[in-house]
Order: sequence, then structure tokens, then C-alpha cells
Amino acid sequence: MGILFEPFFYIISLLVDIYFNIVVLEVVLNWLLYFKVIKVDNQLTSKVMSILTMLTQPVYTKIREKVPPFSGFDLSPFILMLALLFVGRLADKISAFLLG
Repeated sequence: MGILFEPFFYIISLLVDIYFNIVVLEVVLNWLLYFKVIKVDNQLTSKVMSILTMLTQPVYTKIREKVPPFSGFDLSPFILMLALLFVGRLADKISAFLLG
């Protein structure tokens, strides 16, 4: 029975890992923009940031409803990363348990 669900948990783990990397990339790019290592007027940077923002902002908005920014510091990316780590590890553990 467990062998039927193992691919499902593997796919969940894979998707969580991909989304985690998207969040990390967005955080790093935001820091690089903030410290002016890269420029906003760069066309590639602008396009990548718009795609990353489109992928992450809906989730950040839901988190900000529960945890507002603290002293101007937005904790939503870090809360999301912690939640993704938890879900990814949980999916890995369930998958390993189902296999044996």
C-alpha cells in the first residue's frame, strides 16, 4: 500500500524544494538590489524579479495577514522558508516510512 503513495510524497518534496529555492533566490536578489550590487534598471533583473514576485507575493500576503512586519522588517519570507523546510522534511520522512 505504501508503495502507491511514495511517488506522491516524492513529488510534494520536489515541489517544496523548487519553491524553497524560488524564495531564496528572491530574497538574495532583493538584498543585491537593496545594497545596489545590481541595478533595478537592468532588463534581465527586472524581468526575473517580476516573475519571482508573481510567484511569491500571494503567499507572503497570506502570511502578513497573520504576522505583520516587525519594526519595518518583513518576516514573511523567513516564515515561509521555515514552513517549506518543515513540509519538505515531513514528506521525506513519510516517504521513507512508507517504503520500509
